Amino acid sequence: MTMSRDYGSEIDELKAQISDIKQLVSQFGNAPAPKSAYLKNNEIGAAAIENRIETETGSVFYSGQYRGENSLYRWEPQERPVNQLLELDGDKAAKVLAALGHPQRLDILRLVLKQPLTGAELVERLNMGTTGQLYHHIKALAGADLLVQEERGGSYSLPSHRSLPLLLLLAATSDLLDTSDYMELAETRNNASAYLGESKNQFDPHHLLLAVVENTILEHKAGFCSEVSIFLHHDGSITVSDNGRGIPVQVLPGTTKTRVQTVFTDIGHDWSGSAFFAPGSEEGITIAVVNALSQRLCVEVRREGKVFRQDYKHGIPQTGLLSVGVTKETGTSVTFLPDKEIFNSAFNQITLVERVAEIAAAYPKLAIHFDIDKE
Repeated sequence: MTMSRDYGSEIDELKAQISDIKQLVSQFGNAPAPKSAYLKNNEIGAAAIENRIETETGSVFYSGQYRGENSLYRWEPQERPVNQLLELDGDKAAKVLAALGHPQRLDILRLVLKQPLTGAELVERLNMGTTGQLYHHIKALAGADLLVQEERGGSYSLPSHRSLPLLLLLAATSDLLDTSDYMELAETRNNASAYLGESKNQFDPHHLLLAVVENTILEHKAGFCSEVSIFLHHDGSITVSDNGRGIPVQVLPGTTKTRVQTVFTDIGHDWSGSAFFAPGSEEGITIAVVNALSQRLCVEVRREGKVFRQDYKHGIPQTGLLSVGVTKETGTSVTFLPDKEIFNSAFNQITLVERVAEIAAAYPKLAIHFDIDKE
């Protein structure tokens, strides 16, 4: 017996299914979008605080794959509740970070991540005089299951199941590298007397000005700067502006930081080559020290046909290096307000006039202008 198909009923049922699908899609499209867990760089305020509270009760999801020259390791998607991470054993976590934070041990791990190496090759790559020091670290790393040897006398490598965690830790560390600069900035503020040379509560803010002007003088000596202007603002801040080449703005290789930000935050490096030494001081005042000892600082760079700007507070960047305009000029302008918690006196007009006259006399080919905000 042959039964005929009821095509009309089938079409009606299909239409009903399509209608249901459309309704579901419509409901999904009208549903409120989930709140983003991401914040832009330097975004602060209520949104950031709210995001932090949500994160503390949320989870971290991660997965990945590491493929080395001789090994492959894959992490399936994993979840770690943030509360669980925040309750990790502090002593054990500190020991792990301390072991990995040892410069030579970290160098060993980074080298064997690239390719397996013998002890002799590691000694050569690390410029060690003897193997004794190397094997001391290797023994510790092997005991912690962070290093394996193929065979006695053979090459060392990282156990495959440790490769991805170490790479992820290095990735996280790369996002925290700037904190080392900020720690040094904070230490500079706490040890201001080493740079300013006077007793506590008797620091002279004019030393900061002379340190900034010193950079302009060096640019003048190199033949790239013929004019500098100093302007005292009514709020107590001061601007030093020159027509030199302008601080380079490119991102430094292997980092996400521009040369400008490094110059203004790297306390341990004197980019100008000649820091200003205040009378009786132990350390020279670089532009990064000026930044650390300022309540706020703004640098404007005119270079490559553009105007770039970055703002700081107590030495810490509040913005990225922003392109804010175009120009045919070159040079650098630095505006800063000495921190009132460190300096109990402001810039003195008479002292400024005297300092400007001294600079003009010492460098007659450098046109120097001084003005005061009359408001």
